[in-house]
Amino acid sequence: MDPLLLGVAGLVILLLLIFLRVPIAYALGLVGFVGLILAVGWPQGSELDLDRGFNAAWAFLSFEPFSFIASFSLVAVPLFLLMGYVAFHAGFTKDIYNTARMWLGGLKGGLAMASVAGCAMFAAVSGSSLATAAAMGKLAVPEMLRYKYEKGLATGVVAASGTLGSLIPPSILMILYGIFTEQSISALLMAGFIPGLLSALIYMAMIWVRVAINPELAPSPEKVSWSEKVHSLKGTWSIIVLFTLIMGGIYTGFVTPTEAAAVGAIGAWALGFISKRLNRENTKTALVETITQISSIFAVVLGAKIFVGFIAITGVANVLADWAVTLDLPPIGILLALSLVYIILGTFMDPLGIMLLTLPVVTPVVEQLGYDLIWFGVIMVKFLEIGLITPPVGLNVYVLKGVVGDKVRLETIFKGISWFLLMDVLTLVLLIVFPQITLWLPSLL
Repeated sequence: MDPLLLGVAGLVILLLLIFLRVPIAYALGLVGFVGLILAVGWPQGSELDLDRGFNAAWAFLSFEPFSFIASFSLVAVPLFLLMGYVAFHAGFTKDIYNTARMWLGGLKGGLAMASVAGCAMFAAVSGSSLATAAAMGKLAVPEMLRYKYEKGLATGVVAASGTLGSLIPPSILMILYGIFTEQSISALLMAGFIPGLLSALIYMAMIWVRVAINPELAPSPEKVSWSEKVHSLKGTWSIIVLFTLIMGGIYTGFVTPTEAAAVGAIGAWALGFISKRLNRENTKTALVETITQISSIFAVVLGAKIFVGFIAITGVANVLADWAVTLDLPPIGILLALSLVYIILGTFMDPLGIMLLTLPVVTPVVEQLGYDLIWFGVIMVKFLEIGLITPPVGLNVYVLKGVVGDKVRLETIFKGISWFLLMDVLTLVLLIVFPQITLWLPSLL
């Protein structure tokens, strides 16, 4: 059988299984394993030899996934997740939101702007969009509803700002992208900082303009004195210490990203115990949530590794790369086509699954077009952020709906994120037109 035809068939079957709601980890692993059997046991112009194919596929399965999971760089993923969950259960999330609320609450749309700032700061220690949306949804949405904020704005801002956890370092998606594409994880984490900050500022500017035009969207709460504002700053010290330890260590080269993750996890535990906010119960909860989340992530990673092996042996990625170069389109045209693919996939798949599914096919194309893979990593994560709030799935929206319960209808949340989707498109345009926004910090490493 023609390997190229087999590879295309594998991609189609995989998308069909995912559309039928087969868990992405199982779909990737199953299609990859069966595809390897057929690719080795049924080469072009030969008879099908299932024994040969199975033995080769089993040998691959026995060695490659384990060697990948045993990667030192991958240790950063559970450590950063642990740091985020410990920080949440120690109450650091509540502290930073309260500080942002004190300083921004008196402005037009101030509580919504404070929610953006709170999400950005929590993202700096969680690395997860879903965790950021869930944590801030418990704090910010009830506060905004109490002050009679329009429900779409109150929920939409948290659902959209939660996606900053994918971009602002430390980002789990950035780490996995770096491992799969063999790019510098330090450079990728640095590259996401300014685009993440830019996304947050654009969200805040949009909120201010909308509320200035229509004050009924967000009635202003009472004013806060300067003494209260200054006093609230003490709540930010824990997050600032953790972020400085992580990014300062990486930037100066004192620690690797994996070592920085260990420092961050230990730092979160230490700060929690020093402040006497961690007890046996919330410590156990943080550990269980970390183990649950990392098990899900690693299952998808293992399935993706098997599928990548199948795609590599069929040669589909190289053929697509060569074909893309021969198209009568400028590189930016192909990049825009890729963005459409990512947005469509984002309507029914989770970000991790999309990234690991597309990387073996997309990376060679991007390299052939001459784009910087560090820059493209940030662009890809931004595509995935948009997918997190794009209907009909929009995982962040569903996570937030689970947090707010019956207080706000699902349709209202999706309606509320529409303005934030437009701002994400604006941010993408800026990042594509001005790549130095992304590449300036990594160039200083």
